[in-house]
Amino acid sequence: MNRPKELVQLEDEDIDAVLDLNVKAAFYVTRVVTRQLLAAGMSGSMINVSSQMGLVGSPRRTLYCASKHAIEGMTKALAWELGPAGIRVNTLCPTFIETAMTAGMFADASFREWVTNRIALGRLGRVEEIMGAVLFLASDASSLVTGSALMLDGGWTAA
Repeated sequence: MNRPKELVQLEDEDIDAVLDLNVKAAFYVTRVVTRQLLAAGMSGSMINVSSQMGLVGSPRRTLYCASKHAIEGMTKALAWELGPAGIRVNTLCPTFIETAMTAGMFADASFREWVTNRIALGRLGRVEEIMGAVLFLASDASSLVTGSALMLDGGWTAA
């Protein structure tokens, strides 16, 4: 969830809504899964959905960036905490993805141009481009990967 506004325009309800969904929900789900894996003595791979904004900042995205930076911090801490149990924890960090939910945002030609000018590939991402990364992190092909942020940002953070 994102409520793009300048910091001074954010209302308490904006802050609560974004942090509740983007941060607290991730903590609660991760805690349940962790408890079950540990109780069963199972290893595993947890994949948190972060964002390129979890590693950088952007105008009108202070709240969103804060929420995604929190996911990055949680993921790195959990990599250390759960590594001895054979549980890997990583994040996927996509750029702006073209979906029905983002269509309204990208109907604004100037915003679309602002975004695509910051992506080295010069275009928005597609949902299907995330699937391979999920498969990689969920599989044994990534058995040495934990505490990492897999960038699916078209080069946004390469600058």
